[in-house]
Amino acid sequence: MNLNWTDAFNNLVPSLLQGVVVVLQTTISSFLIAVVVGLLVAICRLTQLKIVKVLFATLVEIVRGTPLLVQLFYIYYVVPLILDNILKAMGNSSANIQFSAVAAGIAGLSINYGAYISEVFRSAILSIDDGQKESGLALGFTYYQVLWKIIIPQAFANSIPVLGNYLVMMIKDTSLLAIISVSELLLRTQTYASQTFETIESYTILAGVYLLLSLPLSQLMKLLEKKMKVLH
Repeated sequence: MNLNWTDAFNNLVPSLLQGVVVVLQTTISSFLIAVVVGLLVAICRLTQLKIVKVLFATLVEIVRGTPLLVQLFYIYYVVPLILDNILKAMGNSSANIQFSAVAAGIAGLSINYGAYISEVFRSAILSIDDGQKESGLALGFTYYQVLWKIIIPQAFANSIPVLGNYLVMMIKDTSLLAIISVSELLLRTQTYASQTFETIESYTILAGVYLLLSLPLSQLMKLLEKKMKVLH
């Protein structure tokens, strides 16, 4: 094999550095939205209204039961068509809704991870001793005041290690966004490799970049998990 690591490194790495910016922006945006979505869904699933509980439980199972890749395709290609047809049925014949690839990617990651994170929050909330809720109610707090001021802060703190793991997973799952033409790391590598035929060098460098992104964050999450155990 005649491998050309120097050319691959010099020509591909600058492009990958731009891709890292896209990955970090997409990951941070998606993760923050996913945490909010997960918390709201968890609260809805713990409500006393049965129809709300069933509705959100069904939505969570649908999201968890379908692959993220399919969800990305659906949001990017199918949802705009559905919205177009709805608007045309309402009399807007000129409707032409389109999502940008990045927006569709953020939506897909947010919804997918939000469903999983909702289960983390729901379990964390249920693990809080009922005595704390009863004490809060006895002091004159309403149910929702007890929930937001006493239970959720503790549940969120207990969930931080798991949330950190999901953050690391999300960074790696941004590679799936290449399928809807988001110019992230994988798509840039595929483009370069197809033009230069430096396949081994290109994908090895890509793997190294993902490791450089994921490993330090994984170690940070482990340290944070140990810190949380000490505090408890």
